[in-house]
Amino acid sequence: MSQALTLARPYARAAFGAARDEGRVDAWSQALGFSAQVAADPRVAGLLSNPELGREQAVALLAPQGAEASFGRFLGLLAEAGRLPLLAEVAGLFEQLRAEEQRVVRATVTSATALSADELASLKAALKRRFGREVELETAVDAGLIGGAVIDAGDVVIDGSLKGKLARLQTALAG
Repeated sequence: MSQALTLARPYARAAFGAARDEGRVDAWSQALGFSAQVAADPRVAGLLSNPELGREQAVALLAPQGAEASFGRFLGLLAEAGRLPLLAEVAGLFEQLRAEEQRVVRATVTSATALSADELASLKAALKRRFGREVELETAVDAGLIGGAVIDAGDVVIDGSLKGKLARLQTALAG
Protein backbone atom coordinates (compact mmCIF):
# COMPACT_ATOMS: atom_id res chain seq x y z
CA MET A 1 0.00 0.00 0.00
CA SER A 2 2.78 2.46 0.82
CA GLN A 3 4.32 1.87 -2.62
CA ALA A 4 0.97 2.71 -4.22
CA LEU A 5 0.82 5.93 -2.19
CA THR A 6 4.37 6.81 -3.20
CA LEU A 7 3.52 6.27 -6.87
CA ALA A 8 0.23 8.17 -6.57
CA ARG A 9 1.59 11.21 -4.71
CA PRO A 10 3.05 13.12 -7.72
CA TYR A 11 -0.14 12.56 -9.69
CA ALA A 12 -2.28 13.79 -6.80
CA ARG A 13 -0.11 16.90 -6.45
CA ALA A 14 -0.30 17.56 -10.19
CA ALA A 15 -4.09 17.11 -10.19
CA PHE A 16 -4.47 19.40 -7.21
CA GLY A 17 -2.25 22.03 -8.79
CA ALA A 18 -4.25 21.94 -12.03
CA ALA A 19 -7.56 22.09 -10.16
CA ARG A 20 -6.39 24.98 -7.99
CA ASP A 21 -5.05 26.90 -11.01
CA GLU A 22 -8.43 26.50 -12.72
CA GLY A 23 -10.32 27.41 -9.56
CA ARG A 24 -12.17 24.10 -9.86
CA VAL A 25 -10.95 22.13 -6.84
CA ASP A 26 -14.46 21.01 -5.86
CA ALA A 27 -15.28 19.87 -9.41
CA TRP A 28 -12.02 17.94 -9.65
CA SER A 29 -12.67 16.41 -6.24
CA GLN A 30 -16.05 15.11 -7.37
CA ALA A 31 -14.65 13.88 -10.69
CA LEU A 32 -11.75 12.07 -9.02
CA GLY A 33 -14.11 10.50 -6.49
CA PHE A 34 -16.34 9.26 -9.30
CA SER A 35 -13.41 7.93 -11.34
CA ALA A 36 -11.88 6.20 -8.31
CA GLN A 37 -15.19 4.55 -7.51
CA VAL A 38 -15.59 3.32 -11.09
CA ALA A 39 -11.98 2.08 -11.18
CA ALA A 40 -12.53 0.16 -7.91
CA ASP A 41 -15.27 -1.97 -9.49
CA PRO A 42 -13.71 -5.42 -10.02
CA ARG A 43 -15.02 -5.62 -13.59
CA VAL A 44 -13.49 -2.25 -14.48
CA ALA A 45 -10.24 -3.03 -12.64
CA GLY A 46 -9.75 -5.99 -14.95
CA LEU A 47 -10.23 -3.76 -17.98
CA LEU A 48 -7.76 -1.16 -16.70
CA SER A 49 -4.93 -3.69 -16.62
CA ASN A 50 -5.70 -4.82 -20.18
CA PRO A 51 -3.01 -3.50 -22.56
CA GLU A 52 -5.62 -3.42 -25.35
CA LEU A 53 -7.49 -0.60 -23.57
CA GLY A 54 -6.64 2.64 -25.34
CA ARG A 55 -6.26 6.07 -23.80
CA GLU A 56 -9.54 7.41 -25.24
CA GLN A 57 -11.43 4.31 -24.13
CA ALA A 58 -10.06 4.60 -20.59
CA VAL A 59 -11.00 8.27 -20.38
CA ALA A 60 -14.50 7.56 -21.73
CA LEU A 61 -14.90 4.76 -19.18
CA LEU A 62 -13.68 6.69 -16.14
CA ALA A 63 -14.52 10.36 -16.66
CA PRO A 64 -17.86 11.55 -15.34
CA GLN A 65 -20.22 13.16 -17.80
CA GLY A 66 -19.50 16.88 -18.15
CA ALA A 67 -16.00 16.64 -16.63
CA GLU A 68 -13.50 19.36 -17.43
CA ALA A 69 -11.37 18.76 -20.54
CA SER A 70 -8.29 19.12 -18.33
CA PHE A 71 -9.57 16.29 -16.14
CA GLY A 72 -9.89 14.10 -19.22
CA ARG A 73 -6.30 14.95 -20.16
CA PHE A 74 -5.23 14.02 -16.63
CA LEU A 75 -6.93 10.62 -16.93
CA GLY A 76 -5.24 10.19 -20.30
CA LEU A 77 -1.87 10.89 -18.69
CA LEU A 78 -2.59 8.25 -16.04
CA ALA A 79 -3.60 5.80 -18.76
CA GLU A 80 -0.40 6.38 -20.73
CA ALA A 81 1.72 5.90 -17.62
CA GLY A 82 -0.18 2.72 -16.64
CA ARG A 83 -1.29 4.35 -13.39
CA LEU A 84 -5.09 4.10 -13.68
CA PRO A 85 -5.20 1.40 -10.96
CA LEU A 86 -3.88 4.09 -8.56
CA LEU A 87 -6.98 6.27 -8.91
CA ALA A 88 -8.23 5.50 -5.39
CA GLU A 89 -4.88 6.54 -3.89
CA VAL A 90 -4.70 9.64 -6.10
CA ALA A 91 -8.22 10.65 -5.03
CA GLY A 92 -7.41 10.11 -1.34
CA LEU A 93 -4.22 12.15 -1.52
CA PHE A 94 -6.04 14.85 -3.50
CA GLU A 95 -8.59 15.09 -0.67
CA GLN A 96 -5.79 15.43 1.88
CA LEU A 97 -4.29 18.30 -0.13
CA ARG A 98 -7.72 19.89 -0.45
CA ALA A 99 -8.33 19.64 3.31
CA GLU A 100 -4.92 21.16 4.03
CA GLU A 101 -5.56 24.04 1.63
CA GLN A 102 -9.01 24.68 3.08
CA ARG A 103 -7.68 24.27 6.64
CA VAL A 104 -10.10 21.47 7.42
CA VAL A 105 -9.46 18.46 9.63
CA ARG A 106 -11.40 15.34 8.77
CA ALA A 107 -12.03 13.12 11.76
CA THR A 108 -13.87 9.86 12.28
CA VAL A 109 -15.55 9.30 15.62
CA THR A 110 -16.27 5.67 16.39
CA SER A 111 -18.42 5.27 19.47
CA ALA A 112 -20.00 2.37 21.31
CA THR A 113 -23.46 3.86 20.72
CA ALA A 114 -24.81 6.51 18.35
CA LEU A 115 -23.96 10.04 19.48
CA SER A 116 -26.62 12.72 19.81
CA ALA A 117 -26.49 15.94 17.81
CA ASP A 118 -25.49 17.86 20.96
CA GLU A 119 -22.65 15.43 21.71
CA LEU A 120 -21.39 15.72 18.13
CA ALA A 121 -21.55 19.53 18.23
CA SER A 122 -19.64 19.60 21.52
CA LEU A 123 -17.02 17.18 20.18
CA LYS A 124 -16.66 19.18 16.96
CA ALA A 125 -16.15 22.41 18.94
CA ALA A 126 -13.52 20.77 21.16
CA LEU A 127 -11.65 19.40 18.14
CA LYS A 128 -11.81 22.80 16.44
CA ARG A 129 -10.18 24.38 19.50
CA ARG A 130 -7.53 21.65 19.63
CA PHE A 131 -6.57 21.78 15.95
CA GLY A 132 -7.32 25.44 15.25
CA ARG A 133 -9.16 24.43 12.07
CA GLU A 134 -12.62 23.63 10.85
CA VAL A 135 -13.58 20.02 11.54
CA GLU A 136 -15.59 17.62 9.39
CA LEU A 137 -16.83 14.66 11.40
CA GLU A 138 -17.81 11.23 10.20
CA THR A 139 -19.40 8.87 12.67
CA ALA A 140 -19.42 5.13 13.10
CA VAL A 141 -20.75 2.80 15.77
CA ASP A 142 -18.80 -0.18 17.12
CA ALA A 143 -20.45 -1.89 20.08
CA GLY A 144 -17.14 -3.72 20.68
CA LEU A 145 -15.73 -0.53 22.20
CA ILE A 146 -18.01 -1.22 25.22
CA GLY A 147 -18.23 2.49 26.05
CA GLY A 148 -16.68 5.81 25.10
CA ALA A 149 -15.27 6.65 21.66
CA VAL A 150 -12.19 6.63 19.44
CA ILE A 151 -11.42 9.76 17.43
CA ASP A 152 -9.21 9.31 14.37
CA ALA A 153 -8.06 12.61 12.88
CA GLY A 154 -5.32 11.40 10.56
CA ASP A 155 -2.06 11.67 12.47
CA VAL A 156 -3.87 12.00 15.81
CA VAL A 157 -5.85 9.17 17.38
CA ILE A 158 -7.58 9.74 20.69
CA ASP A 159 -8.75 6.50 22.28
CA GLY A 160 -11.29 7.26 24.99
CA SER A 161 -13.01 3.90 24.67
CA LEU A 162 -13.51 1.58 27.61
CA LYS A 163 -11.97 -1.22 25.53
CA GLY A 164 -8.83 0.90 25.02
CA LYS A 165 -8.62 1.79 28.70
CA LEU A 166 -8.90 -1.89 29.66
CA ALA A 167 -6.16 -2.79 27.16
CA ARG A 168 -3.86 -0.10 28.60
CA LEU A 169 -4.57 -1.31 32.13
CA GLN A 170 -3.80 -4.90 31.12
CA THR A 171 -0.50 -3.79 29.55
CA ALA A 172 0.43 -1.81 32.66
CA LEU A 173 -0.33 -4.74 34.95
CA ALA A 174 1.55 -7.23 32.76
CA GLY A 175 4.69 -5.02 32.49
